[in-house]
Amino acid sequence: MKYYPVFWNIAGKKCVVVGGGDVAARKVTRLLDCNAKVCVVSPGLVPELEELKRNRLIDHVNDAYESKYLNGAVLVIGATDDEKINDAISKDAKEKNLPVNIVDDPQKCDFILPSLIERGDLTIACSTGGQSPALARYLREELELVYGEEYAVLASILGQLRTKMEKNAGVGKTWFNQLMSAGLLDAIRSRDTRKVKTIVRDITGEEIILG
Repeated sequence: MKYYPVFWNIAGKKCVVVGGGDVAARKVTRLLDCNAKVCVVSPGLVPELEELKRNRLIDHVNDAYESKYLNGAVLVIGATDDEKINDAISKDAKEKNLPVNIVDDPQKCDFILPSLIERGDLTIACSTGGQSPALARYLREELELVYGEEYAVLASILGQLRTKMEKNAGVGKTWFNQLMSAGLLDAIRSRDTRKVKTIVRDITGEEIILG
């Protein structure tokens, strides 16, 4: 395995995106979804980023890239269409021991960004190690058909049961297998709230909250 897979909590941490175009906007949106403190370095911004700036959701450095703008960051994303600038971003970030991603240039990256399937708190990541983004997208689309929104509800239910599962050695796996065998997923898919709660209560003795 070329890359070490990890889910990283960056909430409240400074993340720098260099570039003000559409690609940068997509990267910024993902960072904001993770509650990062995002700083965009670019002389200009596309309308989407301008809107985020007006709403004070991002900080904006209205200037050409300089290495000093990376200070205090925990990660860096280079999303410009200038190869020399991207080279400088990668070099500067590595000198500062900051993980860096240069869009569409794996050779300059410390990390790459996978295709994601999100179902509530459940996240499934697909990556080809930078070899074929098209294949990663294809796999994501296939998995989206297999893992529907019912898995968001399932993850929420299991999250509510987690503490009791962890306190009782061996009960977690047993409960999980019994819940699945009892048709919990099918009940969630059919939106049969009463049946979902009954299955959980009969097997675990617990009452759950469904959103």
